Amino acid sequence: METRFAISGQHYLFDVQSFAHTILAEGGTSFHYALYDRTTRGLMDDVAQSVSEVGVLMQTSKTKPELDAALEQAGLTFCELAASAPQVALPKSHPLVNAASLNLEQLADYPYIHFAQEPDAPVAFAEEALADIARAKSVACTDRATLTELIMALNGYTVTSGILVGITDGSALTTIPLETDVVLHLGYITREDAQLSELGSRFVDHLAKSLTLYAKS
Repeated sequence: METRFAISGQHYLFDVQSFAHTILAEGGTSFHYALYDRTTRGLMDDVAQSVSEVGVLMQTSKTKPELDAALEQAGLTFCELAASAPQVALPKSHPLVNAASLNLEQLADYPYIHFAQEPDAPVAFAEEALADIARAKSVACTDRATLTELIMALNGYTVTSGILVGITDGSALTTIPLETDVVLHLGYITREDAQLSELGSRFVDHLAKSLTLYAKS
């Protein structure tokens, strides 16, 4: 019997690892899987339209009310798997790499690299915590590998969950705690009227274990 399963997510590393685990655990001689890296609106549309069964999403303590309202309007629901403190991701050769923690004032002279959203997307749809704070130097991109390359090439930084485990394109970066009271809420979205399939449950279970293991408090 042919197997089909698809997820969508913001530009993470940890969901790739869990997705690969799901494929390997299922096995089979005939299958069609898909993992789509999307903008926040894009992954919401994918799940709402059943292009993907699950959408991996990050909220922050500041963006949660607006995101929850947008999800409800789209007929979607968010399930939190782990909470994490925001981390600054920067090159291992960066001048600030030995700091015990960092604040945005210390980072002001360095380019802020982030994922672009649609031009009309609200700030709450950003994939990075504290995206509402203006930066003098910023560079937007749409691809995870490109983000890493730009951080390396420009001696820049981004704000992330800090979970870079399992995928090689995170190995060139290191993370340092960001001084903020904002909390990241990591989880997934599904349609309100949908029940997870066996593959969906397997993916979510592995994702929950991974996030619990590696989330930084």
